[in-house]
Amino acid sequence: MLGLTRIEPATLEDLPSLAQLLMDLFAQESDFRPDYNSQIRGLRLILEQPSRGRVLVLRSATQIIGMINLLFTISTAEGGFVILLEDLIIHKDFRGQGLGGELLKYAIEYAKQKDFLRITLLTERAGEEALAFFEKHGFQRSAMVPMRLWVGTAATAHEKPL
Repeated sequence: MLGLTRIEPATLEDLPSLAQLLMDLFAQESDFRPDYNSQIRGLRLILEQPSRGRVLVLRSATQIIGMINLLFTISTAEGGFVILLEDLIIHKDFRGQGLGGELLKYAIEYAKQKDFLRITLLTERAGEEALAFFEKHGFQRSAMVPMRLWVGTAATAHEKPL
């Protein structure tokens, strides 16, 4: 791991750097389109209300190297609180050094310490590298199939041509 890095909760001052990381992530995912203002709004909703989740950052002395976004919800199947791992991204200049694994391990430990019962994530089916990464960290493929319905103003941004 790089010298002098730390994992800690993100702050509102981090919003521009976090939004840029998300722009990079969403440029890679076929289901999403990068939109800086949307990323800022979404991140702000989490940071301003800690009961909604946590955004954790891997920070060097000079910049944010990566982030992981954990959203909190309740599972009736599990009978308690669970986490939706919404985003995990490492800055392109620092990939391949095990930093994503460090962030993920930290998040898993956080979930255990706070008595969460499960972490669920969605990753692209075509991303075999991502699937292998998460499986290496103990995640299992699910028989559940994700489905989405965009409503409100988000619906027009996600319309697919017929």
